[in-house]
Amino acid sequence: MVDVAAHPVVVQLKGVRKAYNVGTAFETEVLHGIDLTVRHGEFCAVVGPSGSGKSTLLNIVGLLDRPTSGTVEVCGEETTALGDRALTRLRGHSIGFVFQFHHLITAFTALENVMMPMLGAEEFANDAMRVRAEALIASVGLAAWKDNGAGNLSGGQQQRVAIARALAMGPALLLADEPTGNLDTKSADEVFALLRRFNTEHGTTVLFVTHNAALAERCDKAIEVVDGLVTA
Repeated sequence: MVDVAAHPVVVQLKGVRKAYNVGTAFETEVLHGIDLTVRHGEFCAVVGPSGSGKSTLLNIVGLLDRPTSGTVEVCGEETTALGDRALTRLRGHSIGFVFQFHHLITAFTALENVMMPMLGAEEFANDAMRVRAEALIASVGLAAWKDNGAGNLSGGQQQRVAIARALAMGPALLLADEPTGNLDTKSADEVFALLRRFNTEHGTTVLFVTHNAALAERCDKAIEVVDGLVTA
């Protein structure tokens, strides 16, 4: 877990640009000099039209991709000069991810899926992992389904398991990329309420990419991305 009190600014981007096919005739710049500050405990909607660069921005904040230029600071650590191993360590301990598609391992139970990040960090299971995973499963309202195969759960239930898994390492930052995009209105509202509850109760900073204007209005602030620039 990250000492968030020591890092009141969780994300700091300065002059971040991202281009693909650099140095070729097909070079395309997607992000055009992003400056962004996200503080501890904020719940931020990331909004904008399709193709505007929202997912690219989230991938860079989440250390899944590197910027072409500029600096990316996460939890007080400047990341652009870090090697792959150091990035993996920081990402695994400081950042949780929830995507539009839950990416659960359907052959495993709900509980086993939540334990996976902890297994990746420790390489073997122990009682403390199981206790934490069971607490997280209960916190998303699925204690009765913890031993069910993930593939046997409903879409809304699977996304709740994905949220519990994202929180397994106690991350300071949770990145949610259209987590309600495939859900009906009731399930979408339940998933949003879960994210909001963890934000309020644990101070988890959340970046929530959404096309749902009603959900965006319920966030603390909106980060609008248009044509590769943050406009608001």
